[in-house]
Amino acid sequence: MEDAKVVIAKRTARFLNHGDVVNLGIGMPEMVANYLPEDVNVIFQSENGIMGMGAAATAETEDLNVSNAGGKYVTTIPGAMFFDSAFSFGLIRGGHVDATILGALQVDEDGSLASHIIPGKMVPGMGGAMDLVSGAENVIVITTHTDKKGNPKIVAKCTLPLTAYKRVKWIISELAVIESTPEGLVLREVNAETTIEDVVAKTGAKLIIPETVGTF
Repeated sequence: MEDAKVVIAKRTARFLNHGDVVNLGIGMPEMVANYLPEDVNVIFQSENGIMGMGAAATAETEDLNVSNAGGKYVTTIPGAMFFDSAFSFGLIRGGHVDATILGALQVDEDGSLASHIIPGKMVPGMGGAMDLVSGAENVIVITTHTDKKGNPKIVAKCTLPLTAYKRVKWIISELAVIESTPEGLVLREVNAETTIEDVVAKTGAKLIIPETVGTF
């Protein structure tokens, strides 16, 4: 199988709709901009004050004045806008972001998300995640299906402090696409190189298996 993060980023990029305003979280979500289909035009927003963020910058295209919320140099598209953090979070809290894509430490059967802290460990903090998952219309969590020790990251109940309660709509991993619904987590797609049984075995939450499950 291709590198898990690349698999996730490519599938997530095909999940976006033409014309969407999309916020990309720090880390793996940043990769999504690199795999956007040519026929899909979305506007990427970075909470540090960019509307119209492009793909990651190369040595030839980097501008030391243009970085995303994670401090990485990025490009911009024609017509891009720059503004302060207060205006940026006004857009987010005002419901003007169609989708936010962020990582997770845990996500559970209720669509609740833990993404910002492991008790006892030093971490930067939640950043703008709480605002984004509350203000965005569509919350998409992208994560490897298990952690480095093989423990499920999709669980029955989050045991880590919550970033958001019942706000996650979609979970995309290297193995599956899962929809969070009022009835529970529904398995919508599996990676063509794995099986439904393997996904179920590596998931710590109950999955609803419909009659038809797609592949990617």
